[in-house]
Amino acid sequence: MGKDSRLILDPLADNNPITIQVLGICSALAITAELEASIVMSISVLFVLGVGNVVISLMRNIIPSKIRIIVQLIVVATLVIIVDLVLKAFAYELSKTLSVFVGLIITNCIIMGRFEAFALGNGPWRSFLDGIGNALGYGVILIIVGFFRELLGSGTLLGIQVLGDPIEKTGLYALGYENNGFMLLSPMALIVVGIIIWVQRSRNKALIED
Repeated sequence: MGKDSRLILDPLADNNPITIQVLGICSALAITAELEASIVMSISVLFVLGVGNVVISLMRNIIPSKIRIIVQLIVVATLVIIVDLVLKAFAYELSKTLSVFVGLIITNCIIMGRFEAFALGNGPWRSFLDGIGNALGYGVILIIVGFFRELLGSGTLLGIQVLGDPIEKTGLYALGYENNGFMLLSPMALIVVGIIIWVQRSRNKALIED
């Protein structure tokens, strides 16, 4: 497998930023109660990390070492503002659902970590691939968690009823499904992530720490 291919594929599995590096957990807990919010957050991080890595890489030889963190924060903050304005212009209700969590992309450890660990030492193309790969790895976990939390917590996917029709004035659904909202609680996101980590390590024993 080529080095460039590994930049995309490694974060999707054996070096996933959430399940292996344990970064970006806060947003996985906070916004995955709805699949749509999970998808939009994933796309937002994909844009910010992909473009941000390229910008930092292009500037890497002119950024004074003493202020590199400040420069990185300015770059990511600018990109997050763009994302926030686009959401408010074209998906206002969803932007309200995501609320402050779009702004908190600025403090996402995955983004600052890739700026510092990769973009400052590599060219624009490899930095772009690294950003896309890590954002995809982050997004896959968010979407999986959002899928199961919305499906089992609300009986819906993307707001569409999936597990039968609701019985009027009750919390019961057809096909034996009962909506108790348990999966919508934040701790359930952590449990789902834990199950993903268990499955991942069961398939690849090399990931198990001694």
